[in-house]
Amino acid sequence: MSVEKVLAVMNAAGKPLKAGEIAEAAGLDKKEVEKAMNVLKKEGKIVSPVRCAWEVKK
Repeated sequence: MSVEKVLAVMNAAGKPLKAGEIAEAAGLDKKEVEKAMNVLKKEGKIVSPVRCAWEVKK
């Protein structure tokens, strides 16, 4: 599923990423990435340290 793929890309990056950057790195559609990020936000697995950019919660 795309949720795991998005999380893996974010972990590998080691820095906050925007949805478009994640989509490009994961080879997914930006809309798919945004849906996956919404799931991750609800689960509390990702945080936004800066506006419009997200990273894995430590």
